[in-house]
Amino acid sequence: MKSVLETRPIYHKCDETIRGHVFCSFLALLLRRALEERLREKGVRWEWAEILRGLDHLHEVEALFQGKRFVLRSQVLGDAHQAFMATGVALPPTLREKP
Repeated sequence: MKSVLETRPIYHKCDETIRGHVFCSFLALLLRRALEERLREKGVRWEWAEILRGLDHLHEVEALFQGKRFVLRSQVLGDAHQAFMATGVALPPTLREKP
C-alpha cells in the first residue's frame, strides 16, 4: 500500500500528531476500498494510476469578465470520470458564473 499511497517516512514529536497521521492514513485506505467496491459494482474497469492522474489534472480557475466572476473547470481525464460517476458525485458545469 505504501507505493500506491506514495508515503514516505514521517517523524512526529507529539502523540496527537501520531494519532492524527494514523487516523488519516486509515481513512485514506477506507475511502480507497469504498471507491474500488463501487467501481466493481458498476462493472467499470479502471487503473488506479489513471484515476490519480485524472484527479491531479482537475483544476478550476476563476476569471473576471465584464464585471462578472466566472469559474472554469478543466476536463476530467482518464478513469477519474468513472470514479466520480461510481460515487454519485456530480461535477459542476465546465463554466459557471460565481455569485
